[in-house]
Amino acid sequence: MSGGSTILRKLRAALGAHGVFVRGVVSFGEGEGPLLADGTAARSVILLGNIGGSLWEPFSRWRQLPENTGRADPLDDWSKALILPLAAALGASAYFPSDPPWQPFQRWAMQAEGLKASPLGILIHPQYGLWHGYRGALGFANAVDADAATAHAGHPCDHCVEKPCLSACPVDAVTSAGFDVAGCRSHLATAQGRAGCGAGGCLARNACPIGAAYCYPKAQLAFHMAALHL
Repeated sequence: MSGGSTILRKLRAALGAHGVFVRGVVSFGEGEGPLLADGTAARSVILLGNIGGSLWEPFSRWRQLPENTGRADPLDDWSKALILPLAAALGASAYFPSDPPWQPFQRWAMQAEGLKASPLGILIHPQYGLWHGYRGALGFANAVDADAATAHAGHPCDHCVEKPCLSACPVDAVTSAGFDVAGCRSHLATAQGRAGCGAGGCLARNACPIGAAYCYPKAQLAFHMAALHL
């Protein structure tokens, strides 16, 4: 659409200082996109998210403010505090992974960046590895063209010979056949699990060599594990 590059520039300017980035743009055919606030279907969705631990310090500062202590879902609340005003200013509809109706964020990411799932089920990025995420998305009534190609060819896991993620899990919850969610959760409920993965992040995820430089800081790893509410 006309002004698409302007929208992307505004988003980058508003969100960059908070460690949130434009992660890609998905375009849809007539009537194929998610519903906008007026009930019509979006023609484009812009994905917004973190790269590595980019959001941790800004989020931590926000979380320490007196009015933000004790929140049940602080990261979701912080994401909405950033993204909802931008949606209103740009005439867009905002979508969040935490809110129904559940939007297909993983499918959108696959379309926008060409990503594929790792054995852990997390989408793996050829540069950032398993250390990235999607905090929200904005839907627009008109098509928004990406200002640069973001899709990546190939699957990093296909080129990983040793596949350390498959041997790092202490209860073999990560296999080439899939991820044993129940087995993982049962382990995390034990003292060993809390002291290991619970304190320092999933050992299988930590073992992945792709994008190791983007690994979340230890405090962020512990935060995400604690958010599982085991």
